[in-house]
Formats: sequence, structure tokens, C-alpha cells
Amino acid sequence: MAQQQGDEMEYVADDNEMAEVEDDMYFRGRVFGDSESESDDDDDEYDSMENRMTDTTAAEARKGKDIQGIPWDRLSVSREKYRQTRLEQYKNYENIPQSGEQSEKECTLTYRGGKYYDFWQNTRSVKSTILHFQLRNLVWATSKHDVYLVSSYSILHWSSLKAKKSEILNVSGHVAPCEKHPGSLLEGFTHTQISTLAVRDKLLIAGGFQGELICKYIDRPGVSFCSRTTYDDNAITNAVEIYDHPSGAVHFMASNNDCGVRDFDMERFQLSKHFSFSWPVNHTSLSPDGKLLVIVGDNPEGIMVDSQTGKTVKPLCGHLDYSFASAWHPDGRVFATGNQDKTCRVWDVRNLSKSVAVLKGNLGAIRSIRFTSDGRFMAMAEPADFVHVYDAKMGFEKEQEIDFFGEISGVSFSPDTESLFIGVWDRTYGSLLQYNRLRNYMYLDCM
Repeated sequence: MAQQQGDEMEYVADDNEMAEVEDDMYFRGRVFGDSESESDDDDDEYDSMENRMTDTTAAEARKGKDIQGIPWDRLSVSREKYRQTRLEQYKNYENIPQSGEQSEKECTLTYRGGKYYDFWQNTRSVKSTILHFQLRNLVWATSKHDVYLVSSYSILHWSSLKAKKSEILNVSGHVAPCEKHPGSLLEGFTHTQISTLAVRDKLLIAGGFQGELICKYIDRPGVSFCSRTTYDDNAITNAVEIYDHPSGAVHFMASNNDCGVRDFDMERFQLSKHFSFSWPVNHTSLSPDGKLLVIVGDNPEGIMVDSQTGKTVKPLCGHLDYSFASAWHPDGRVFATGNQDKTCRVWDVRNLSKSVAVLKGNLGAIRSIRFTSDGRFMAMAEPADFVHVYDAKMGFEKEQEIDFFGEISGVSFSPDTESLFIGVWDRTYGSLLQYNRLRNYMYLDCM
């Protein structure tokens, strides 16, 4: 992955991934479409309007309010016109030129119009932020009401049930472990820049730009374990996955830019495996039975490897650029990979010579993929504006397209599949979107 880091937290507005729009609409931190030559009175009007910005509920959205609270009726551009502008001018980041155009030839025809998750609320007080424009795993739900996300140097918890925000961890200053474990860096870290996040049950793992790993149990005070995966200059922690080991212990797997994949045992807080590959690893997913790893990174080809030995089982050929996302279906037979060629490829382990579906994005790379725990749906997130929810049970032929404006910091289904959370980063309209699963509460469903 690209190495981009400044002395301060420089978010994606300054990276190649961000759109360049006429008159700098939308992303200049003002109500987009307004003129630069406004009077002081106009500025005062804008300030007072921003102070009045409120959350949007499902009831308000049904009455016609924009889900993000964007006041289209007083802007110089309509939503439809601005959407067209975004589609035409958004610049997708590619490591291999024209990969997005060339991938269109293989794309599977899908039918839009599916309705699986319905808008529930948009929370403006919870602003999710992004450190690196290629890494978007910064939102994790642990229940249909509880979600964790990165906001600047903080990891926040949001309870939609209580409508309450709380800080779980602040890494702007000095963070050090309060427990003693062999191999833990007791001196801890200072001014950590969070590149990736994973939360499962009560365990939270934050990965940093310098290879940092910070492990915290949410129900315990302080930090349990700190480790630096490598002191290599190319050290960024690109992804973390928490899983249950066959031994019964909780493990997590870290994917790093130094070409390594490392497995940590959280019962003993020890490194248990370390595999090295020939290119930087951007994302790793473990199969439900724990036997296979899907590994993608700075190579158009991904690989499937044996989780015990790290030996390659099969290459994954088809993508045309670098990949940053992967996920397994709960059945352990199907998995998906997301790439900067604007596609998500769906694979079947019984025949890896060709992907079974090639799903196309609208604007750019597929940077995050999630399956529901029941295997019914798969969500794939583009870098901005669009999250696609596919009916996996029906062969990925039908989708629901969730359409908004802003960079996407992460997507997460709740473990019970009832909620879908989407982190949106934008200087003005940054927020947390929540969609709830649609149910047909008929008499037979009750039975």
C-alpha cells in the first residue's frame, strides 16, 4: 500500500482518493455550492445554520428530510446534479493505470432495487475519521445498539439505545500497558496514529502507522498489552482480525506492510505464528473452520494459504490492481475480495480457477467487505458515497444500493444481523449512519 503520512493527522481530503469537484463544492468544509464572495452576514447565516444541524431520524427521512441533513433546497445545486458531478469527477486511486476501465469487461449483471436494510438514523455528533486513504476498517459493531469507531486520536463507543457517546481509548498522548506480559512493551507508545481497528465481544485491537498493536479489554481499566510488530520503515498495520482458536483461546491476526502476517494468542498475550510473503499484505481473512487464509495485498493476485504452515494452496487470479479487503461467508465455502480495479470478486473454494461473480462499484475501489453472521447478505463499501448490500443467498444477483455523500471509514453489521453501521467522514457532514434490517412480521414469522 502507498506510504503517506504527515506530522499531523492529514485525512483523506488531502490524498489522491478525494474528489476534486467544481468550485470545490462540498469538501471545503462549507455548505457546498455557496459562493466564496459571500458577505459577513452570509457567513453568520451559515454559522447559525451549522449550529442548528441535527441528527436525522427515520420518521424525518420518510417526510422528505435528507438523511445527512444536507439542505438541498437552499443550495445552488440539486442532489441529482451533484450526484452526477461526483460520478463524473471522482478520481479513483489506482496503482495500475486503467485497471478500473479494464475490469468492466468481466462484471456480472446485477439487479438494483433490493430492500434489505432500511434507514434508521444519522448521528452527527459521532464523527468518524480516516488516517490512511486506502484503509477503511475503522467501524465495528458488537450489538445492534453498540458500535466502536475511530475519531481523530480517540476510539469512541456509541450507544444508539442511550444516544450516548463515550471515549474508550485516547492515543494522542502516552499509552502504556497496565498489565505485565512477556514481550509487551511496558514503555508503551506516544502519539499513535491509528490505521486499523477490530472489536469483538470485549476485546479491542488498534493497529498503528508504525506497526503498533494496542490491546484493550473494554470491561477492564487501562490497556492490557502493547506490541510493535516490526521496526521496519514500512511497518504500518493494515488490518486486524479477531477470531476463536480451536484451542478455545481468542487470537488475532495482523496484516502488515512489511509483508508479514502475525498471529497473536490473547490468552497468553504471545506471538504464535509469523508468515512472510513477497509483497505487502493489506488484508487477511481466516476461514470459519480455521484451516485456510485468504491473503491480499500489493499484487493483483491474491493467495490462499494453509493457516498452520503458511504454504500457498492456490493463487487467486483475476483482479487487475492491488486488493485491500477480503471476507469469508459463514458457510466456509464462499469468500470475497475487494480491489482497486473497482470490483469485488466472489470465489468458491471448490473451484478457484475463476471467480463466480465480479461485482462492480460506481466510484472507486472496494475497500471493505462484510458478510452477515447468517450468511444472507454481503456489504461492500466503496471509498466514498456508496455501500452495496447483496443478497448472497440468491447468488449475488440482486443488490440494495445505499447512496449518500462522503468518504467511508468503515461498515459493520451487528452480530445479530439487525443493524448496519456506516462511518462517514466529511468536514461538514461527518456522521454515523445506521440502517436496520427489514423484517416481514407476519403471522407465520411469529410462529
